[in-house]
Parts: sequence; structure tokens; C-alpha cells
Amino acid sequence: MSLPPPTPRQPTLIEALIPVGALVVFLAGAVLNLNDLPTLAVITPLLSALASVPLLGSVLGVSIPVQIPLIAATVVAGLMAWRLGAGWSEIQRGMTGGIMHALGSILILLMVGILIGVWIASGVVPMMIVWGLKLMSPEYFLVAACLICAVVSLVTGSSWTTAGTVGVALIGVAQGLGVSLAMAAGAIISGAYFGDKMSPLSETTNLAPGVVGVDLFQHIRHMMFTTGPSLLIALVLYGILGGGQRGSGSEVDELNGFISGIEATTHFSVWLLLPPVLVLSLVMFKVPALPALVSGVVAGGVAAVALQGIGMADLLLISYDGFASSSGNTAVDDLLTRGGMNSMYGTVGIVVCALSFGGVMEQSGMLARLAEAILQVARTRGGLVASTLGTSLGINAVAADQYLSIVVPGRMFRPAFERMRLHPKNLSRCMEDGGTITSPLIPWNSCGAYMFATLGVFPLAYLPFAFLNLINPLISLIYGYTGWTMTPAEKSIADDTATESNA
Repeated sequence: MSLPPPTPRQPTLIEALIPVGALVVFLAGAVLNLNDLPTLAVITPLLSALASVPLLGSVLGVSIPVQIPLIAATVVAGLMAWRLGAGWSEIQRGMTGGIMHALGSILILLMVGILIGVWIASGVVPMMIVWGLKLMSPEYFLVAACLICAVVSLVTGSSWTTAGTVGVALIGVAQGLGVSLAMAAGAIISGAYFGDKMSPLSETTNLAPGVVGVDLFQHIRHMMFTTGPSLLIALVLYGILGGGQRGSGSEVDELNGFISGIEATTHFSVWLLLPPVLVLSLVMFKVPALPALVSGVVAGGVAAVALQGIGMADLLLISYDGFASSSGNTAVDDLLTRGGMNSMYGTVGIVVCALSFGGVMEQSGMLARLAEAILQVARTRGGLVASTLGTSLGINAVAADQYLSIVVPGRMFRPAFERMRLHPKNLSRCMEDGGTITSPLIPWNSCGAYMFATLGVFPLAYLPFAFLNLINPLISLIYGYTGWTMTPAEKSIADDTATESNA
């Protein structure tokens, strides 16, 4: 006989914070390996004491898979929801509802895994890597990578497509040039999210103004005030970092051997450009991402059979398990042995577990209670902007979903922006500055998990070098407190346009 749940009620702030606190503690224990932290005199006695505790000491030096603490935090959220009066059906509805948000993303993840394996087998990725190695030098690689991804993402409107195609090749170029993979991934993500944020083809760029009732292109023009300077500063920083990436004579010889190792195992042809051109063209013409990626897989499969002589049975195995390079060159084999649907299952697990937690938080009202608490302290224009940015970032971390980080703040903060007589395009810009742009920086967010699975660099490693993603919210915050580009609500659209052109 099961115990009946208590009478349904709204959560208090403390009750809403308990699952979040559990999530932070559990994830910190999973993401941080204490054996890898600097040994400080202050914490050494504490670590020694903790290590002596049974059970706890056995896990302090082990990096635990992120899925486990996410499941544990979901259990805590479920118990709190039950305490608030939710029955199992409501809790389950929250979890399944959260996962439903990500079904499209999960299918794209699996298809990108297949795409990577097939494109490596067909020679598409190896050829792009070799061309990049011959055309680029370490000094300007970071700047070039950021600009290339910005252009591709601006044209396609998709950071995921950019990272899964051009980004994969650029990571290979970085490895061949001896450029830090963390820096390379940061530059790729900065460029990809500039285009994703500014393209009228992007889903988030359409979602944000739609939630608050702003014209799409008015929203994009207003974002240029924060996103444009962020990109320029990022490019300057990448130029400075690139100045320290100079190769020696021995590295040049190693690079030539790297190129020769790839060329010796792959037949290059201009026809190998067809699959990536096809995918980018389809996405640019607003064909949904999934059928566009399927078309790329088919085109890559044809190229693998026709140009590389790979049998159909082997191609199907590559689609599932990924491509295994056997060139004899260790560096080449490490780079090209990857892809396949199987490689994405761990990432899918992270997304499912994280969105289960976020779904319970939203269904039980705990997520809304946290947002309301933040709203209560937003008494000034700067405080309101800071609260919006912080809420979007927080929902990216708690709900692990980029779309919720836009929709929830849009619903919560629109009345506050109206009370302060601020144009709603200020809100839509803040939602993207705090939500869209920070999503790939959080390892368990669907965007961060995708970038990790695609580029092979952990989000906490590339986070310090994702300059655009870090700078953009700061510029938005500065504008909030200074009032720069914060358009009043009483102005007409024509006046807004004139103000923007003169700013």
C-alpha cells in the first residue's frame, strides 16, 4: 500500500533550492577529480580527513560519469515534488515532458555520430583536414577558425551543424598544427554561436522575439550592440593567443608526416566537396536539420563506396561503431578513429538524465519559484538585466535546456520590463545574451554535451577560451547598468531604428 501524497501546494524558496543544492554537490563530485586539484596547505588536512571516511574515500579520486549525479539529483527533486503534493503520475509527466523537449536533439545527435563516421570513411573529413593543414599556420588558426565558423553558422543558422561538419575538420587541423585543442574548440564554439545567435534562420533567434512579441529583424539589429563587440574582442584575443603558437623545424617535419599519413590512406577528389556543400545548402534553404543530415550521410556513403572502395556491409558497421583508422601513424589513427551512432549514446544519456531533472523542477513549480525570487530583487534597470541574464544562465544549468532558458525568463520578466518602461527587444536580447550564448559552456546541458561529443573537448576545458560566449553576457550587463542601447518602451519602431543607427 503506497502512502498518499500530501495536499498540493507551492514550494517555498528553501524547498526549491534543495534539489539545486543537491545537483551542485553531486555534479561537483562527478566533474572534479580531487586528485587532479592543486594541493593547498589549507585544504590538505580536509582532504585527508575526507579520504579516511569509508565509502567516501573510495570515490574522491575517481571521476564519476555525469549521468549518475544527475539521476541522484532527479531523485531528490522527485522526493521534494512528492512532499509538495505531486503524485507519481505528475512527477513522471514532468520527467517525460522534459525528455520530450529533447527528442529532436537526440535524433540529431545520433545522426551526427553517423555522419562523422561516414564522412571520415568517405574521405570528406580527411580531405578538409589536409587542406586546412596546408593553408593555415598556427599563428592565425584561432582567428581563422572563429571566422569560418561564424560565417558558416550565420548562413545555416545552426551552431550544431557547424560544429558537426566544419568544426570536426578544424579540430583535426588544430591537432595536426599542434594548436591547443581547448583553444581550438573555444574558437570554434565562439564563431558557431555568433552565427547561431545572429542568423534569421536560427531557431533560438526566432524563439526569443516570438516569446516577447518583437519583430525578428528588430531583435537581430538590437543584438548587434552586444554580439558585434563581443566577436571583435574575441578575435583580438584569439590573435594574441595565436601569436604564441609557432611551430619549430621538428614540428614542421612532424606535420608533413601527419599529412602524408592521411594522404596515403585516402583517395581525394573534388567530388568529396559534394556532401558538405549539400548539407550546408539544405540547411541554408530552411530544410530541417535532420533530413539535411540524412542527405549528408547518404551522399557521404555514396562517396565512400565509389571513391574509397568500402563495401556496403562495412559502411553500415561504420555508421554504428564509427571509423577505425589503421594507417600505421599513431597521430593519424588517434584523430580519425571516431564517429558512429554508438559514440553518441553517452551524450544521449546525459541529455535524458539532465532534462528529467529539469522537467521535475518545472512541473512541480520549483523552477518558477526560483525565478520569482530573483525577480523580487530586480529593483533597478541594471538589476533587472542582471536578473534576466542570471536566470537564463541558471536555467541552462538547472533545466539543461537552451529553449527553456529563453522561454521561462521571457514569461517571467516581461511584466517587469513593461513596468520599467523598457522596450521588449531589450528583454529578448538579454534572453539570448544569457541563454543561447551560455548553453555550450555547461557540460550537462544538451548543447554542452553535444559539443563535447562532437569536438571531443570537455566543456570545462574549452570554457576559458570561448571568449565570445563569456564576453557577450558581460557587455549586456554593462549596458543594463549604464543604460547604453536600452531603448525605452514609449519610443516607436521608427525612433528605435533611428536611435540604433546613431548609437
